[in-house]
Amino acid sequence: MTVKIKNMNDLETNLGISFKDKSLLTLAFVHKSYINEHPSERHYNERIEFLGDAVLELSVTQFLYKEYPDQPEGQLTNWRSALVKGKNLARVSKELNLGQYLLLSRGEELSGGREKEYILANTLEALIGAIYLDKGFQVADEFILKNIAQLLDEIIEKGLNVDSKSRVQELAQDRYNLTPTYELISESGPDHDKNFVMGISFGKRLAGEGNGPSKQDAEQSAAQDAMKKEGWN
Repeated sequence: MTVKIKNMNDLETNLGISFKDKSLLTLAFVHKSYINEHPSERHYNERIEFLGDAVLELSVTQFLYKEYPDQPEGQLTNWRSALVKGKNLARVSKELNLGQYLLLSRGEELSGGREKEYILANTLEALIGAIYLDKGFQVADEFILKNIAQLLDEIIEKGLNVDSKSRVQELAQDRYNLTPTYELISESGPDHDKNFVMGISFGKRLAGEGNGPSKQDAEQSAAQDAMKKEGWN
């Protein structure tokens, strides 16, 4: 790659990792929107993010399997989902100040791209992919354990591992003897920056609305809104 991120040495110091192949570290921070304004650069971070997602999943799964030998598969799955979900990854990304190193288009920059949760979460996964390619699984695993897996106790304590959709379904079936349904209310924004608004209904009654960068995130937000309005949380 011809492009380089600013203050790379500071980033490596912050991460505690020195890259042999600096282009891998740069690639992790190239957002797709940047390519639109810099056609000479052909590569952006979605492929390496795809790899990082798999490395993250394996690392967290291995951590949970080893550390909680008495927990059933269902509980481990629940905890893993909480650890690797976008909101948690975005939080870690913010704590590591990854947003300042992103290479974005002017439009994405002006729209606050450095603070958008889904971009920050994806960047963290891309960074994990870069660490894996440059340093191998052990170093990537150590990074994940230090920055992500160690948040599990706090997640459990605050109930952040509770899946809102599952919880609202249980409550709706218990209180109203029905299963909630979800429908798309609206969507807006370009392909790389979508915002979805989803509604949740109890029968014919709209019980809540929520928005997010994916339909799944918007459904979770809608479920939370419904529980709040019903006085269930």
